[in-house]
Amino acid sequence: MSIIAIVAIIIAIAIVAVLAYAAMQPDAFQVQRTASIKAPPERIFPLIDDLHAHTTWSPFEKDPNMKRTHSGAARGKGAVYEWEGNKQVGAGRIAIADSTPSKITMKLDMLKPFQAHNVVEFTLEPQGNATNVG
Repeated sequence: MSIIAIVAIIIAIAIVAVLAYAAMQPDAFQVQRTASIKAPPERIFPLIDDLHAHTTWSPFEKDPNMKRTHSGAARGKGAVYEWEGNKQVGAGRIAIADSTPSKITMKLDMLKPFQAHNVVEFTLEPQGNATNVG
């Protein structure tokens, strides 16, 4: 057997091993970040609960020419925000699925640059004169 054939077999085995390992991994993931904001929850909650306000604080509002559409409820459960922008922001839709003063749950559907469907949760926990937002 030639050296090229042996190398090809080793590469094929390595590829099969990587694919088998990847196939055994869970298809769910979780990313969690927390920030402490020096403000009471009642000042932070309206900024998250009102999707119109996201343009003032969201790090994803990077395209000044982005097309934005709001529908559904004015704020809280049922509020919907859709956008389409440059390659930095892509296109997608976020809808508030549930809203309480301590937790807001949203359904995020990304359409571009790739499709993804995720749940986003903001929790507000008072901590002295600040609020932990997670």
